[in-house]
Amino acid sequence: MVKVAIAGGSGQVAREVIDALLAADKHEITILSRNEPSSKCVISPGLHWRVVDYNDKNALAVALRGTHTLLSFVQPLSETGYQSQKNLIDASIVAQVTRFAPSEWGAAGTVNMPWWVVKEQIRQYLKKVNENGRVLEYTLFQPGLFLDYLASPYQTAKYVAPLDTTFDFQNRRAFVVDGHADAVMTFTTAADLAAVVARAVGYNDGEWSEVSGIRGNRVTVSRVIEIGERVRGSSFAIDKVKLEDLEAGSLQTSWTMEKPKKHQAVSDEEAVALFKTVTIGMLLSSVKGAWDVSDEVNQLFPDYKFEEIETFLARAWGGKP
Repeated sequence: MVKVAIAGGSGQVAREVIDALLAADKHEITILSRNEPSSKCVISPGLHWRVVDYNDKNALAVALRGTHTLLSFVQPLSETGYQSQKNLIDASIVAQVTRFAPSEWGAAGTVNMPWWVVKEQIRQYLKKVNENGRVLEYTLFQPGLFLDYLASPYQTAKYVAPLDTTFDFQNRRAFVVDGHADAVMTFTTAADLAAVVARAVGYNDGEWSEVSGIRGNRVTVSRVIEIGERVRGSSFAIDKVKLEDLEAGSLQTSWTMEKPKKHQAVSDEEAVALFKTVTIGMLLSSVKGAWDVSDEVNQLFPDYKFEEIETFLARAWGGKP
């Protein structure tokens, strides 16, 4: 048993992981949060809640004392800088935390994704911390895109809510960068991510690798559409967008989401503009390999069976209009 702290533990992805850790029944878990738990929050046995101020490094160090593993789910979209996670790292070093995982939970790269600039800053800060020798063991958990998002507007994960992407399975359509239908993307279910992260927390046969790629499904854009057409029973309308238009910040498409499914950290007013920014960024970054994640976790746990994309989508869309 180890003591595990979860920063930003009220978030959707965090709650998926917390449930998997509780199911393992091996750890003492403390949720670090800026706020008291809501009335809807059920505190399970073995789970503790601690209100913290991410701006107070000394208080954070006290809160982290005795912690073996710290998993961060601090939301980059709500950060104006990267101070919260920087303070968590500094406090972890003072408190002698053994392992740290920053708020990644996505792509391997951050190219053309300005909404994730904080992730790149934290990556660089962690490298700097260990530049003269390992001070803090850390890893970047990268599952690619949640496969659950391809079921939007239906929710398939316990906590991770639907989110619209460049693939619109409901209306049988998609955006594709002209000439780049062979771009590779990684899709992993939220349930699989949670399960293997829980395994990684309990792993004690060696150190974590600096990157922990989680490769649920590695497929091309054209393969996603091919599967989509099969499970939805008809062809997809494909909007081919020019790479040069995207690089210029222009999204020349015949349709857009009037009320896109959005992340909980985004306001209704911001959602439409952010959808355009994210769409351009997703298309560009996929062409540049950002969503082709590595497979360190697959190699670490070769017996784990990830849900296959076609099986998942057939179940998610079976019987849907």
